[in-house]
Amino acid sequence: MKKTLLAVACISVAAIAYANNVSDSNELVTQQCKISAEAVSTLKRLRYGNTVIRKDVASLINQSLKTPENREIANKTLNQMVDDKVSDARSLEGKYCS
Repeated sequence: MKKTLLAVACISVAAIAYANNVSDSNELVTQQCKISAEAVSTLKRLRYGNTVIRKDVASLINQSLKTPENREIANKTLNQMVDDKVSDARSLEGKYCS
């Protein structure tokens, strides 16, 4: 349980740090994708259900990204990550964040 809370706290801090920008830079979008991959990977390893993963990570995306188009793209990518059989963060990043 402590590992879960620590992982969620680290991911949340990273998302909030990047959310202070006025607009979405390419760097921000890329960083959000990597944060999403890490969050999805962590929650999959902890055996969270897909619906919970989508809800939790989507809230991070919505906090971080300002542009609706970028949010939509990030949420589509999130859904692909969740549906993918791969659960390793680096593999998800390589597949969806490049």
